Amino acid sequence: MRRRDEKLGQILLKKKLITPEILESMLKEQKNTNEFLGELLIKHNYIKEMDLLIALSEQFDLPIINLTNSYIDMNLAKNFSATLIVDYKCFPIKMDDFSVTFAINNPLEVWAMKKAEEEAGTLKAKFVLASKADLEDAIKRYKQYIRSCNLGIFKK
Repeated sequence: MRRRDEKLGQILLKKKLITPEILESMLKEQKNTNEFLGELLIKHNYIKEMDLLIALSEQFDLPIINLTNSYIDMNLAKNFSATLIVDYKCFPIKMDDFSVTFAINNPLEVWAMKKAEEEAGTLKAKFVLASKADLEDAIKRYKQYIRSCNLGIFKK
């Protein structure tokens, strides 16, 4: 994953989604709360989540995926730990001979990405951005699938 030199606040200013005053205020609040800038901007209704995803996509050169309209292979997900998927909210969505692609919501969650890289083993871990709602829905479907497998509804 490549990170551009331009910071999130600069990207949002350039897109005229926030003002310099809003950015300054949120950066001060961030120092007190240790929350991510994007989350603070959403919490205070200065930007929408999609605005943040687009800016992060630009900043980190990551594509955005709509998981609602994507096929999710639960058999692939079973190859990764529930900790990675449920706790770290890092969902495997595609695998080929060389790589595994994970959907994440925040490319600054370095521990989640490190865990994904570890679990990918010899395969290259790739990342795409997804909305929180899409990830939560995928995780909910994953939990239902795992429960149904444990109950013997699906045969192996």
